[in-house]
Amino acid sequence: MQEYQNVKLKPAEVSLLEQKEFINEKYYMDDLKYERGIIYNLTKRIIDIFGSLIGLILLSPIFIIISVLIKINSRGAIFFSHKRIGRAGKIINVYKFRTMVPNAEDLIEKLPEHQKKEFMENFKLENDPRITSIGKFLRKSSLDELPQLFNILIGNMSIVGPRPIVEKESIKYGQDASKLLSVKPGLTGMWQANGRSDTTYEERVQMDMDYIDNRSFWLDIKIIFQTVIAVIKKRGAR
Repeated sequence: MQEYQNVKLKPAEVSLLEQKEFINEKYYMDDLKYERGIIYNLTKRIIDIFGSLIGLILLSPIFIIISVLIKINSRGAIFFSHKRIGRAGKIINVYKFRTMVPNAEDLIEKLPEHQKKEFMENFKLENDPRITSIGKFLRKSSLDELPQLFNILIGNMSIVGPRPIVEKESIKYGQDASKLLSVKPGLTGMWQANGRSDTTYEERVQMDMDYIDNRSFWLDIKIIFQTVIAVIKKRGAR
């Protein structure tokens, strides 16, 4: 983790979605600087399709159990979708199991000032009072992320890739914004495999950039195995 320390970000003046070139898909299709070749991309998509299908079938009993527990624990929907920025700047709905109270977004304004500041800086809270009891377990075990298998199946996410971010976060990527949106976001990535919540935001950004620069089949396999180990050991789980 030391290699990611003391990383300073250069914020952009405006968000990605306020810059027209970032929402032009052709801009990314023509920018070959970050492409790893048609064979890698095509094979990765095939693996994503079969991997997500197999995962959804094998994990269907777990989906049912979690769904029942969520309904017993609190009122509201079983699934939660949040708008994130996908490849080429397209807005996508990223799916998760609901881990917060139904009106979680509205409660942000009612949080104490120090928690509001923490949320605006990191886009997450250390001790988030909006999380339900079953939600805490789902987050620590990363089971809340399982519905993203649907995102992978339909093609707007990949098994391995950078973190899917919200529009407000895009400002923090500065000059690396176009690189970030040249690939699909992933269910897991270097951040999840290297400590998750134990890393700073700057370290997370640097990990995303390192993955994009060095991505390969072997790196994807390595990240998947590291993620499994991190989840089992609850490394960085909160």
